[in-house]
Amino acid sequence: MSDDGAELLNAVEQMKKGEKGRTHTTERLLAISARKSGQHTQREFSKLLNVSIDTVQDRAQGRRSPRGAAKTPLKIAQSHPKVLEQLAS
Repeated sequence: MSDDGAELLNAVEQMKKGEKGRTHTTERLLAISARKSGQHTQREFSKLLNVSIDTVQDRAQGRRSPRGAAKTPLKIAQSHPKVLEQLAS
């Protein structure tokens, strides 16, 4: 079984038991997909955004959410990853 299939099966089993599974907010998904669009490591992405690696990790884990103007570079990175790289250089 694929990792995705195993993860889905595990989530269904958790729901049946009444356990709380992982939640994915739109901000968390934005933070994750923005980094993956450019195929960057968390460290590389933190340097592109000029933020700490802790910030990138906290957003990916859902401990912090990007707000206001912090969402704009993530949206650019998600839709146009090369543009963010050009702006950072």
